[in-house]
Amino acid sequence: MRAPRVGLFGLLGSGNLGNDGSLEALLGYLRTQHPEAVVDALCGGPEAVTARFGIPATRLHWYRGEYRTASRAGAIASKGLGKLVDVFRTAAWVRRHDVVIVPGMGVLEATLPLRPWGFPYALFLLCASGRLLGTRVALVSVGAARIGNRRTRALVRWSARLAAYRSYRDAQSRDAMRAMGVDTARDEVYPDLAFALPTPGANTPSGPPGPVCVGVMDFHGGDDDRSRAGQIHRRYLDGTIRFVRALVEEGREVRLLTGDACDAPVVAAILDAVDSPLVTAAEAASLADLMKETAAADAVVAIRYHNLICALKTGTPTLAVTYAAKSEALMERMGLGAYCHPARELDADRLLAQFRALEKRSAGLRRTLVERNLAAARHLDHQFTALTTALFPATGHTRSPAHQEAP
Repeated sequence: MRAPRVGLFGLLGSGNLGNDGSLEALLGYLRTQHPEAVVDALCGGPEAVTARFGIPATRLHWYRGEYRTASRAGAIASKGLGKLVDVFRTAAWVRRHDVVIVPGMGVLEATLPLRPWGFPYALFLLCASGRLLGTRVALVSVGAARIGNRRTRALVRWSARLAAYRSYRDAQSRDAMRAMGVDTARDEVYPDLAFALPTPGANTPSGPPGPVCVGVMDFHGGDDDRSRAGQIHRRYLDGTIRFVRALVEEGREVRLLTGDACDAPVVAAILDAVDSPLVTAAEAASLADLMKETAAADAVVAIRYHNLICALKTGTPTLAVTYAAKSEALMERMGLGAYCHPARELDADRLLAQFRALEKRSAGLRRTLVERNLAAARHLDHQFTALTTALFPATGHTRSPAHQEAP
């Protein structure tokens, strides 16, 4: 029997550790349960994906400046031509596969600034090509949120409708797609794929208060906040600096964590403003690196979604600075729903008070996280079993039509 040809799709290898962590988890599933599969990727950073994961990869967009703002006539014309070329490039790539998987990520949301003709258009081309060419497209443990922009919402809705399989990383994501007109009656909810990654040994605090990991982000609000993006960013950055300074004044060691290459200016601004040897920046290149950092900390305060996952997976008491419902849902699922703070209205004094309350309950929260992590791992095992049944019928399972939906 011919080995299945599996394609992986997304903004992978582009500097976002969470996206690459989702890819790593999905590759782990394929290599364990479907080692015969022939795997490649259509992604944002093909060179990085090939170098790190050892699979062939193709650039997602024909036009290399896709995610740069086009102001000159030549750039605008090239970007427009790229949209047309990508129709045929995407279809040709999809045609070569039996299955295409979008591994996790917030591909059905616009909680950060997003243009409709960027990734939403690319995802629509993928799902439409899959439906037209008979290639099963699976959106696996993806994030979704209600979208205000009409064009973006339409592209996301049709992408979901055209996919052969859908599952979500939280119930709010499924509810959002239902609200946008997608029939989700047979779609399932599973934990984020990153919960399937190996976890380093947890730290057992002893003695005086230990290090605190503070995850930061180049945060300017979401897609609907463009008019006040600068104001949101200044409040977030000023509040974070004040919070870090307060920890340093108490003699606490602070490790700054990022989750994307674009976060580097925020780290530099904090280091410059606080100017203390107690504040250092971690150089994490993967979620495994982030988990090593969070496992060694007494507590974590973080904003990026996958930074939160890394902290929670290692059983470290965590306070979430939240910018979207996905973070609040994650914290609630892991038993820490009371420890959330809004990123758009960050208040250093209130954040510090929440942090102190978190540390007082540290021992009990660590026990809770052990239990919740075990439950998440078991639930993901069910996800992978369901994925095999839906996408790899030739392995002996009967393909389930549960996630098929007429366009």
